[in-house]
Amino acid sequence: MKKSIIPGFGLTLGITVAMLSLIILVPLASVLAYSFHLSVPDFISLLTRPNVVQAFVTSISCALIAALINCVSGVLLAWVLVRYEFPGKRLMDGMIELPFALPTAVAGITLTKMYSDQGFLGSALERAGIRVAYSRIGIIVAMVFIGIPFVTRAIQPVLEKLSPSYEEASLMLGASRFTTFRRVVLPEITPALLTGFGLALARGIGEYGSVIYISGNSEKNGTQVVSYIIMQKLNSGNVDYEGAAALALVLLIISFAMLFVINIIQLVAGRRTNA
Repeated sequence: MKKSIIPGFGLTLGITVAMLSLIILVPLASVLAYSFHLSVPDFISLLTRPNVVQAFVTSISCALIAALINCVSGVLLAWVLVRYEFPGKRLMDGMIELPFALPTAVAGITLTKMYSDQGFLGSALERAGIRVAYSRIGIIVAMVFIGIPFVTRAIQPVLEKLSPSYEEASLMLGASRFTTFRRVVLPEITPALLTGFGLALARGIGEYGSVIYISGNSEKNGTQVVSYIIMQKLNSGNVDYEGAAALALVLLIISFAMLFVINIIQLVAGRRTNA
């Protein structure tokens, strides 16, 4: 019988379940419990308020656009980091992790300053008639910033295992570069790309720190996000835990549903690729 380096199965399983319960299951259960304090009519009334509906539309649409942008830029970044050697490659590779390490509030303040009409990028865009800060474009910029590592890091290992000889063979057989990418590379990276897309989308929908400053939080301009309304309910004079928990529960359901659908698509794509 082989001896394992880690303790026995019973002990390790117990520690795993305990940590999972304390860190994930208990907080999620508390959100569920608080949301059930609302009656069904009150729950529906809360979700159908104009500002809440608008916030959900803003959060989901901006997160979707940002995730799609991250799919394109993430593939390009991963391709450059895997396929080419150049000075500063390790530095660029390390900077991909910056949105994970940087506090989201710091990122939001920095992006707001950079893209405001007083910032060096924002002022130039303002003269061109493009307003970034305090608009939905600013929300998308912030979500792209926090979501790009998910896509890049998901694709990098797949590209590292994919031998360039397949691409060379395709080119030698007369295929164009676009056809080679579409028929050879894309099917291999699709499951990883869907994983990164799903994670970036779920993160963007519930993002707060990096979008709270750059969005402007204007109901009139449609720049309020759901996470802001949740914090508004918790920080107001009359704290509404039940309403905040209900909105948080809807965000959880949306994120889990999206991840579930994307995982199913990823599984089907992976089976086709292996076949």
